[in-house]
Amino acid sequence: MVLEATMIAIDTSEYMRNGDYLTSRFEAQLTATEFIFQNKVNSNPENTVGLLAYGGNGPQVLSTLTTDFGKILSGAHDTKISGENHFSSGIQVAALALKHRQNKVQQQRIIVFVGSPLQESEKELEKLAKKMKKNNVAIDIINFGEETINTVKLEKFNSIINNHDNSHIVTVSPGPRLLYEAIASSPILSGFESGGGDFGGFGGSGGFGGDLMDPNMDPDLALALRLSLEEEKSRQERDAAEKAKKESELTLIDEGKEDPDKNEEKKDEKKDDDVKMEDAN
Repeated sequence: MVLEATMIAIDTSEYMRNGDYLTSRFEAQLTATEFIFQNKVNSNPENTVGLLAYGGNGPQVLSTLTTDFGKILSGAHDTKISGENHFSSGIQVAALALKHRQNKVQQQRIIVFVGSPLQESEKELEKLAKKMKKNNVAIDIINFGEETINTVKLEKFNSIINNHDNSHIVTVSPGPRLLYEAIASSPILSGFESGGGDFGGFGGSGGFGGDLMDPNMDPDLALALRLSLEEEKSRQERDAAEKAKKESELTLIDEGKEDPDKNEEKKDEKKDDDVKMEDAN
């Protein structure tokens, strides 16, 4: 089992609002981040994973290296979509976080999502790749969204940093296949087990873990099952929201109406008062 410290760098630029990946580039990225985390931790209990965003005004560490998915989840939900991507500075901050890992025996890896146009030139990327390679940092790239623009640059970057096949690039075009499904069958996770645990943190349905089946037996079926569970949960949530809305509307209508019996009682009381006043006169 590989012993690694992995920093996942997510793209939080304005391009992440695009809906060409279900349900948006940003959401697809978060689901894939969860999948990667579970695979890394399940493959070796001593593996640690951190999270970094490199959009907005610059890179921001959302979670330091940890085995606690709750910290990754909290960090992901604290981030906002804004600005452009800052690929080079994001990679360097991620490498700095890896340098401060507690267990120095862990190999260093960065998994970076690139879903918006790169600002760096090929020469700048070449210099960055050589620096990371010198520091023994492996980098896996998930190229999606703007793959027609970025592929040439990223493939060259990968060719420079790749050392004995320790770094990979997977290019994912929009289509029926989900982003995390493409990653699951790519070399990025080919050396890791894909099963076990709850796979429902960012927006899932509670997972497809061992209670249902062993995903290692049929990964495609496990992924399809997980998607089906997600869709069913979303449908149930929509139904519950609609039901609550209708009940709220009925309550408001009922409160706005007066009870006919009470109206009659009020009329009778008024008549009695009138009669008493006439008798008094």
